[in-house]
Amino acid sequence: MTATATWLDIFSIWVERIDDFVWGLPLIAAILTTGVILTLLLRLKHLKNLGDAFKNIFHNEDDSAGEVSAFGSLCTALSATIGTGNIVGVATAIGTGGPGALFWMEVAALFGMATKYAEGLLAVKYREITPAGKVLGGPFYYIEKGLGLKWKPLAVIFAVSGIGAGLLGIGTLTQVNGITSAVQNFLTTNFANLSSEITIFNVQYQLAVVIMGAFITACVALVILGGLKRIAKVSTVIVPFMAIFYVTSCLFVLIINITEIPHAVKIVLDGAFNPQAITGGAIGTILITMQKGIARGIFSNEAGLGSAPIAAAAAKTNEPARQGLVCMTGTFIDTILICFMTGIVIVLSGAWEPSLGLQGVDITIEAFRRGLAFLGPYGNIVSSAMIMLSLTFFAFTTILGWNYYSEKCLEYLIGTDRPKSVVAFRICYVIMVFAGPYLTVSAVWGIADIMNGLMAFPNLIALLMLSPVVVKVSREYFAKKSK
Repeated sequence: MTATATWLDIFSIWVERIDDFVWGLPLIAAILTTGVILTLLLRLKHLKNLGDAFKNIFHNEDDSAGEVSAFGSLCTALSATIGTGNIVGVATAIGTGGPGALFWMEVAALFGMATKYAEGLLAVKYREITPAGKVLGGPFYYIEKGLGLKWKPLAVIFAVSGIGAGLLGIGTLTQVNGITSAVQNFLTTNFANLSSEITIFNVQYQLAVVIMGAFITACVALVILGGLKRIAKVSTVIVPFMAIFYVTSCLFVLIINITEIPHAVKIVLDGAFNPQAITGGAIGTILITMQKGIARGIFSNEAGLGSAPIAAAAAKTNEPARQGLVCMTGTFIDTILICFMTGIVIVLSGAWEPSLGLQGVDITIEAFRRGLAFLGPYGNIVSSAMIMLSLTFFAFTTILGWNYYSEKCLEYLIGTDRPKSVVAFRICYVIMVFAGPYLTVSAVWGIADIMNGLMAFPNLIALLMLSPVVVKVSREYFAKKSK
């Protein structure tokens, strides 16, 4: 895609300025501080029970309230988190912040597990269940019911920001843009004769990108009409399969290049505290490295954003702390496992180096191409096909998950008895999915970061103020388990 229109460049510049302001030092400090405080207050109890957390995913409670199983709620949450952030986001973080960004991404995720645990716990504790069995829960409910009605404006801010994140950022634009960019790269690299272009609003796009964008849009429209249960059903099939496929692919490349892993880890650690020494001054200060790593980490695992508890609230469980444990496994799987693997593949390959001039998904594809160099000319096809396939399925499920999140935010604002408004919102959501391929990469990720930040502020305030509740419920649950 070649952007020649001046308005796109101007728009991207303004988005970048706003993004830098929103994701400045205050928000970075707030996210890390919240995670650190919750980790200390919980005395690492949540981490010590990580094994039980994974067991709870597959063991449902008898006669418990809720709409979907613990596994279904986790897959719904993972469908919204495992996506372009794990493939494109990691590459963007390392490409713009240097290898050290991966370290800060993992640090944020470690403390983010406590944050995600608290979110899941509060979501179940303060959820509402209608006489018809429909579950209503999420940050807006634990803000309103946990903090009191006088704090409702904070809940409204979160809900409005959640709608914006779904429509304008993490739920639509970034995901479909990642898919079509991968398709474009795959065709351009391997099948040049299939890369014919058409002109839309004075900008040239590959015909395959336009067709793929329309196809994804149609598939999204077919699924979201079924609501949570259909989204959960699709997610429980696609998410585990694609996660295993992608992790296996990463492991294959890492095993082949196992002798390079120690050096790659050293580069990451050195770059975390002295990025200019690693990048030759091309990246900038440690603050930039931290900002890019934490921002992309939050984009990927969403700890602190308050999105995952919307799905957690629907789980069939009567134990808030139990669901909190299940909820935090999402951060472990998403960032500590999958993002780390992607990052190490990128660093050991050298595909992140600024001199190559690559960005976004192209960095990841080049990393896997180099990692599979022993395949010769077939390495290009295998690496780009693998990334294209992974991105397509991951991003597709993320689009579905975020439709559910943002729709629940809308229902909180307007009530659950206005089905026509919900249908209208779904139509708008589909339109934004359709528009995704036609925006620049920097603008797309910038918009996503801005909306994420606006969601995080009210949620973090609520988590800190309700931390005594989290500690109390956790203490009672773990004491009962130890008997």
